[in-house]
Amino acid sequence: MDRSDWDERYQGSELVWTAEPNRFLPAEVASLAPGRALDLACGEGRNALWLAERGWRVTAVDFSAVGLAKAAALAEARHVEVAWIEADLANWVPPEAGFDLVIVFYLHLPADERRLVLARAAAAAAPGGTVLVVGHDLSNLDGGYGGPQDPSVLTTPADLAADLDGLTIEKAELVHRTVQTADGERTAIDNLVRAVRRTLGR
Repeated sequence: MDRSDWDERYQGSELVWTAEPNRFLPAEVASLAPGRALDLACGEGRNALWLAERGWRVTAVDFSAVGLAKAAALAEARHVEVAWIEADLANWVPPEAGFDLVIVFYLHLPADERRLVLARAAAAAAPGGTVLVVGHDLSNLDGGYGGPQDPSVLTTPADLAADLDGLTIEKAELVHRTVQTADGERTAIDNLVRAVRRTLGR
């Protein structure tokens, strides 16, 4: 999906996603002291807002102006501040070593583009900083529910771990997520990678 597709999807007053954070985020950041956070492909801003409400200084980036407008309205209603940036991650380069937490949730790109974005995400982590990447796993195509149906934009935990060059991988695993549907509960298969930058550079 390109920028116009996402703008169209985010049209209307209702949220495409829930206002609650991604279910994996709270547990993964529970041990971290609030600092500077970067949310790449933030969409309607649910994760950025949740972090900001907990004391993080958040920069959130997405290429959908419509999604960002909804995120900004939510931030105003919830009395939190987030630096919203409209940019295509294929071209936007975050400040090197600028963030204590970088999250990339459900950004599905062809392999070359994904490697570029995740290399920049890794470089954006300050020494001691954490990078979290969550997405639909390749096995979700045949064994899970929802998500992209194009195998060229799906990954395994090993793929994502390999993309985070220069970081120490703390976790790279499959995770299962229950989804409520009209036909009852279904299970989506995701991958979750958590990595830390031990030192600046390699």
